Amino acid sequence: MAKLTDQIIFNKSFNVEFKGYSTLEVDTFLDQVILDYQYFQFEMKKMQDNLQTLQQQNAALQARLIETEGRLDLYQNNQESAPLSQSDLLKRLAKLEQEVYHK
Repeated sequence: MAKLTDQIIFNKSFNVEFKGYSTLEVDTFLDQVILDYQYFQFEMKKMQDNLQTLQQQNAALQARLIETEGRLDLYQNNQESAPLSQSDLLKRLAKLEQEVYHK
């Protein structure tokens, strides 16, 4: 994290020397720096909150993906065994039709 904060900058005092900088110019500049720090702190907080939200959404989506992949595997396994049972049903239906129509 940054060593400076808007409050540290605001409260910073400088020694006054003969032929030094204009205090008004320094204060005006530091006011601009403070505003920038406040803006960047606000933006950083917003981005951290957004990152946390996106990480939670990502975790939820990963869990759904794992669940969906499990369902897909189960479905594919059922499809592999289903043709046998369908063919058995067709054979049984054919036998029943023969019995009904040939009587």
